[in-house]
Amino acid sequence: MEKVTLRIPATSANLGPGFDSIGCALSLYNTLTFERQPSGVSIDGCPKEFRTPENLAAVAYNKALSELGIPFGGVKITIRADVPVSRGLGSSAAMIVGGVTAAGLLNDRPLSKEEILKISLTLENHPDNLAPAIYGGLTASITEDGVPYTLPYRIHEKWHFTALIPDFKLSTETARACLPTSYSRADAVYNISHTSVLLKALEEGDETVLRIAAKDRLHEQYRSHLIKDYEAIKAAAKSLDAAFYLSGAGPTLMYISGRAVAEELSKVLDGKTEADWKIFPLDIDRDGTMILN
Repeated sequence: MEKVTLRIPATSANLGPGFDSIGCALSLYNTLTFERQPSGVSIDGCPKEFRTPENLAAVAYNKALSELGIPFGGVKITIRADVPVSRGLGSSAAMIVGGVTAAGLLNDRPLSKEEILKISLTLENHPDNLAPAIYGGLTASITEDGVPYTLPYRIHEKWHFTALIPDFKLSTETARACLPTSYSRADAVYNISHTSVLLKALEEGDETVLRIAAKDRLHEQYRSHLIKDYEAIKAAAKSLDAAFYLSGAGPTLMYISGRAVAEELSKVLDGKTEADWKIFPLDIDRDGTMILN
């Protein structure tokens, strides 16, 4: 194969109390085309600052070749990135998964989903975004002795995801620096129990239980001060009877509801926020990474 185009979905991780473990693929995509060339790396279709060998898609491509024992022979990458960068929607995971997947395909060594996840994990050390980007849908993941394990969960068709994406970025490094180094037993038990119930509520379509189970004590309260308008948007979720959580490391804030709320939400928040927030109604992506051609 000389050329391949992949579509990789956005992902929303840390889903409620599922810190570093649960994620869901959503209908916002990066589309990456990889094409053999005689030597070097060339990148097109993205802002100039990302057209370097340090682009995560290129880094992941090279990493996969190294893991497979294949000499690097040069690649051209054309990027259409609709997943916003540094917004808590898995933009890094999408690039990494795309690069690893393409390396196998262009070199006649197609990788299984399990192999793609394992190699990708060497570049992003938690699987909560990587797994749904690969498999699609709702996934729960663990890593044991450096080996990732992922299981899919059924997610009810009724759910509407609404992403509120602001006009400012928040790096994962900054967001992680806010977290404590240890937690109380009460907070640990709170998240364990809420995670168990959350997964069942997502499966069965139970809106009342989901609003309660989506609450977190391990990361959200420590990061909320980094996000303008957090309290106003959280309050709006309650008025709309939607479950609320911080997507990934933020700053995107997410609602899950049994009905479409985007239009109503725009009215509720009118004049109440400092930043410029774009409201995106999103469907669940159930396919994960797709080969387009």
